[in-house]
Amino acid sequence: MGTLLKCYKPLFPLRFIPIPNSVRTSRLPTHHSHAIFSNSKVCGGRCFSSVKQSQPLIDEKNSGGEGVENRRAELWLYNTMSRQKEVFKPKVDGRVGMYVCGVTAYDLSHIGHARVYVSFDVLYRYLRHLEYEVNYVRNFTDVDDKIIARANELGEDPINLSRRYCQEFHVDMTYLHCLPPSVEPCVSDHMPQIIDMIKQIIDNDCAYRVEGDVYFSVDKFPEYGRLSGRKVEDNRAGERVAVDSRKKNPADFALWKAAKKGEPFWDSPWGPGRPGWHIECSAMSAAYLGYSFDIHGGGMDLVFPHHENEIAQSCAACKQSNISYWIHNGFVTIDSEKMSKSLGNFFTIRQVIDIYHPLALRLFLIGTHYRSPINYSDVQLESASDRVFYIYQTLHDCQNAMDQDDMTKKDSVPPHILDCINKFYNDFLTSMSDDLHTPVVLAALSDPLKTINDLLHTRKGKKQELRLESLAALEKVIRDVLTILGLMPASYSEALLQLREKALKRSKLTEDQILQKIEERTMARKNKEYEKSDAIRKDLAAVGIALMDSPDGTTWRPAIPLALQEQVAAT
Repeated sequence: MGTLLKCYKPLFPLRFIPIPNSVRTSRLPTHHSHAIFSNSKVCGGRCFSSVKQSQPLIDEKNSGGEGVENRRAELWLYNTMSRQKEVFKPKVDGRVGMYVCGVTAYDLSHIGHARVYVSFDVLYRYLRHLEYEVNYVRNFTDVDDKIIARANELGEDPINLSRRYCQEFHVDMTYLHCLPPSVEPCVSDHMPQIIDMIKQIIDNDCAYRVEGDVYFSVDKFPEYGRLSGRKVEDNRAGERVAVDSRKKNPADFALWKAAKKGEPFWDSPWGPGRPGWHIECSAMSAAYLGYSFDIHGGGMDLVFPHHENEIAQSCAACKQSNISYWIHNGFVTIDSEKMSKSLGNFFTIRQVIDIYHPLALRLFLIGTHYRSPINYSDVQLESASDRVFYIYQTLHDCQNAMDQDDMTKKDSVPPHILDCINKFYNDFLTSMSDDLHTPVVLAALSDPLKTINDLLHTRKGKKQELRLESLAALEKVIRDVLTILGLMPASYSEALLQLREKALKRSKLTEDQILQKIEERTMARKNKEYEKSDAIRKDLAAVGIALMDSPDGTTWRPAIPLALQEQVAAT
């Protein structure tokens, strides 16, 4: 091949969309300083964020000196390229380069997007927990046919419109507790790198010019189709483009598009124009990670043509191009059909979190294995909301019990509590290291949460030796796991209040109305009008409000509406 791509140093100062401070979590810090180091086997430089190493989940103080070692587990990930799970071995020991294809920013993001970025946020967090230094690059597509069409509709500059929706995307990611990537490059800021890569592909005789357009020749890349398993003769003429009779092969795809009237354009050796969809990710991943890095990810819909074309482009520009693991998440479906803007069957993240807590949406998304399809429904969201309420209420009660007792605590816990903690942590480590089996981890939460409730509320539990020490150790291990899953709220009490507010909104009731119903029911019970009392409870339960009777009076909490409870029981 001809001259390989240089170090990909920007030809002008890069403008990255600022990352809001509010997105950063205090419990899992992120650092955006970068250390460059070279790798003789790649064409470009690599940069890795400097990240503090995570602390052991169970320390010796809380476990009586018998804590679980925070060893680097053997992580297995499913590789779309090999179609099997493989042991994760980074190219550089202790350091990981990960590129995830970002959104095309022309509208608010839907929950299909949420699934992609929550899935890879979980991977990012877990890699960091395993003490890897991770350079996580996630791009924004801000030059695209859909952006131009939307901007023309609104009479707005396409780049300005896209930047506005990039900011809206950041807001959504903040709500969902997705940590910011190390770098978020935009296409419009990387035209020199894109043009440079296209030049190399042409120089290496893998692309051709046609009247100001540049097409990649798939016939020049014999391995085309290896990722998707497609044969060249079976491939459609690309994605986001019309069939073009000027192509040498119908599967050839655009690297550069000649300028059209009313569209943004950049100067190039082939005349004014803009890049095709696929070239942007090849150029930007090479700019920040080099041609050879560890993980490339995205939704399953990107396997073909986007990622297939990326492989062809990158290999055509640099013969050493190699990505170790191709990772893809499954679709979000509605009535077994993929959710997408083009089909019009989507819910935006904003629509969902308007009535459900964002962390209920996150729990719903990781409650199914990331590679499996997940069907969106009110039943699933109600179940997730009910579950996070139970988790946070249990931990809130635990925290209150510890705060109210100022006795000096010992540095040990009973053996059966230590066994419970160690089993939970080992289940967590085993499941997460088996291709991020988050549903198993969520199920494993049940035992330590039940143990906390037993210690708080049962007669036997209240009398247990080292009760407060046990509560503290249990709360800590659950808190640490929730942090790695991205489910740890700023405070339990605040999250519970927000969950109540969302439940009120769904029920179309105010808290004053519920308190009035509670008072009516109390009077009915006092007057032995039990039929009326039961009717009030049932009416509230029908809209997702459960009444809780205790010696101190009656309170309410969010619950799954009665009609939906029957559907939950049937699943």
